Amino acid sequence: MRSGGARRTAVAMVALGSLMTALSACGGPSGRGADAAASDPADDGAGRSSATTADPTRIPGVGDRLQRRIPADSRQVVTVYGDGEDSADSTVVLYTKQGSGWHRARSWAAHNGTKGWTTDHHENDKRSPVGVFTLSDAGGVLPDPDPAPGTGLPYTRSAAFAAPRWWDKSYWHDFDYVIAIDYNRVEGTPPNDPTRPEGASKGGGIWLHMDHGSGTSACVSLPKPAMEYLLRTLDPDRHPVAVMGDRAHLKV
Repeated sequence: MRSGGARRTAVAMVALGSLMTALSACGGPSGRGADAAASDPADDGAGRSSATTADPTRIPGVGDRLQRRIPADSRQVVTVYGDGEDSADSTVVLYTKQGSGWHRARSWAAHNGTKGWTTDHHENDKRSPVGVFTLSDAGGVLPDPDPAPGTGLPYTRSAAFAAPRWWDKSYWHDFDYVIAIDYNRVEGTPPNDPTRPEGASKGGGIWLHMDHGSGTSACVSLPKPAMEYLLRTLDPDRHPVAVMGDRAHLKV
């Protein structure tokens, strides 16, 4: 069972139709390997870094429009820097707030939608949505990796997260760990809950999940150690959010 802000571990099965709805944003070909080096998020795309002049009270590479959407009480930001509007390659950086300043904690090479990014996401467009989204729920096939249950995101363990075995074998472990990105979903429910408040046409089931070495249908995928680190580190009391998009849209 899941309740309040405390972590709960549950084992539950859901109907196949609901599972496929929840998984519809994930999987797909393209992209670089998950072990590629993470790039500098402050790089302007032409090899120039603004890291030495960055304002520590702001997330690097993020312009006023999205910066203003980061909740004032948020102290953890998972920033996804897409390489380009039509690229499946990205870099994920976890920033933590100490006092009034943001500090880079970890970074990883990652993947996003096979066709890149969009500010108007729709079901099956193969693009990840640009924006700022809360991170409130997690789950997966594997047990919660957090050694201190009750301190992190509510976690639902379920065999229902397993990728269908008719998918390519390289995708079978994609959902061993997932963190729901709160795009067109009901917060406080398991990541694979199929409810879409804005309607099915706006897509949903968009997660942080394990990487298979190429682009997804809209999710953001990371190496297993990255997912384990985030699941051990993200704390509801610190109001974590994802800030995500290609570098050009992020800077607006």
